[in-house]
Amino acid sequence: MAAFCQCRTLPFLLFLLSFILSQAKPMQKLNNTISLSFSLTSLRFSPDVEFQTLDPSLVSVSKHAPRRQPRRWPTRPSSSPYNYKTTFKYSMALIVALPIGTPPQTQQMVLDTGSQLSWIQCHKKAPKKPPPTASFDPSLSSSFSVLPCAHPLCKPRIPDFTLPTSCDQNRLCHYSYFYADGTLAEGNLVREKFTFSRSQSTPPLILGCATDTSEDKGILGMNLGRFSFASQSKISKFSYCVPTRRSQPGVSPTGSFYLGENPNSRGFQYINLLAFPQSRSMPNMDPLAYTLPMQGIRIGSKKLAIPVRVFRPDAGGSGQTMIDSGSEFTYLVDEAYNKVREEVVRLVGPRLKKGYVYGEVADMCFDGNPTEIGRLIGDMTFEFERGVEITADKQRILADVGGGVHCLGIGRSNMLGVASNIIGNFHQQNLWVEFDLANRRVGFGKADCSRAV
Repeated sequence: MAAFCQCRTLPFLLFLLSFILSQAKPMQKLNNTISLSFSLTSLRFSPDVEFQTLDPSLVSVSKHAPRRQPRRWPTRPSSSPYNYKTTFKYSMALIVALPIGTPPQTQQMVLDTGSQLSWIQCHKKAPKKPPPTASFDPSLSSSFSVLPCAHPLCKPRIPDFTLPTSCDQNRLCHYSYFYADGTLAEGNLVREKFTFSRSQSTPPLILGCATDTSEDKGILGMNLGRFSFASQSKISKFSYCVPTRRSQPGVSPTGSFYLGENPNSRGFQYINLLAFPQSRSMPNMDPLAYTLPMQGIRIGSKKLAIPVRVFRPDAGGSGQTMIDSGSEFTYLVDEAYNKVREEVVRLVGPRLKKGYVYGEVADMCFDGNPTEIGRLIGDMTFEFERGVEITADKQRILADVGGGVHCLGIGRSNMLGVASNIIGNFHQQNLWVEFDLANRRVGFGKADCSRAV
């Protein structure tokens, strides 16, 4: 997996129609609101990944959230009675260590606002004292149960493109996801608790229990889908602060992560999430993503000549701008990417690494001194409604991709087979990002995330 890749963070779901039967009936509402926080670590991917453009009719824009289902805003409590905070290590992907089951077994999962279904690694046998990366052993948990084929989620009346399911040979509910990097994750749908302490645990939530995957980490799905961890657990908000990346080998900076109230939120600037009528048919749209009202891009003091419409979904959903903790790089549709590249060429054209395309998506790369090149390019700012901005200063606009090469942390969306703009975690450094689910908005606050509390 490439250093910028969404393979575990913005993978593309290949909807094998043989697995898709339908949409589940509404789940029973959970009575208690929870607000929790966990330790995160970093995960580094290998640099050799081939991205393939898939048929848009078969692929979701973001992990497990397809474009065909209208957005349904879940009912959220206005506040959380419990608030927890912890630190995490960051390099490219954020890995949260969660206590799952009764008694709890620690499982590592990619924190991903671009995914719906959460899934863990499941195997029948595990060491008596499993390390943090150990697979989950269902036989050790008294709260574990498997969904049978007769469950309405496995045999819904209407096809649900967000959760392809089928009955396996054991008459259990089976799921299968295919990712852009070629990874296939499949197993059974189960119910299991997140057990945070003796007095705090979620009710049994629907998860994937992967028994066939090449990866040793799971996914913590945090998008707007009704089966995401955020929706099923009824948390009102969550937030994270991504620290500045370090180029030194073996050095991972520490950031902060909250589930529930964040004491820093008083200084945040908020923008409302975009919502769309359920009646609109938008085949290129991810209705479960956190869609932002982006207005434009500045490089230095120059506002690039990119029409606002480029950052808004058109009649088919193309142009949607989403924020995704799971994607490392930021991705732009061609009309926006070309304008950014045009300005970069004007400023530092002779220094570009000619003929070099990183991961088949990023071609603004350099061999020279990244500090000097960054100074010549200047700060890069993403503009949103209400005057809210995300700025990557000139000292950190280039990503170290190895071999002495540094690339602007931006790639072409169409090379990923999507028609969306994606704000990745590379451009969320030194920034609090709060997902206020109760008020349907996202908040931003500048911070030194390595020292954030």
